[in-house]
Amino acid sequence: MLQYLIIAHDGTDNEALDRRLKVRPSHFENARELKKQNSFITGGAILDDNGKMVGSMMVLQFVTEDDLIYWMRHEPYITGNVWQSIEIKPFRLAEV
Repeated sequence: MLQYLIIAHDGTDNEALDRRLKVRPSHFENARELKKQNSFITGGAILDDNGKMVGSMMVLQFVTEDDLIYWMRHEPYITGNVWQSIEIKPFRLAEV
């Protein structure tokens, strides 16, 4: 399996949090499906100093890079314009 670290930052405009909250249930449903498929390793919200959600971090794994691209085309935080910048890096989970 190919593993990836995804670091994504939300927009900073006044509607950014509203966009996040609007598609958040769909994002979680998508993450649960990834978990069932053994593709979701871990993830969560990135918080600012006041505890406000300003982005996300996920570690995902897929059989092929095409599977990663498929996920990106269907991820609600991407299609819902929540994430304004996304960094995707190859990753290897430490087996400890």
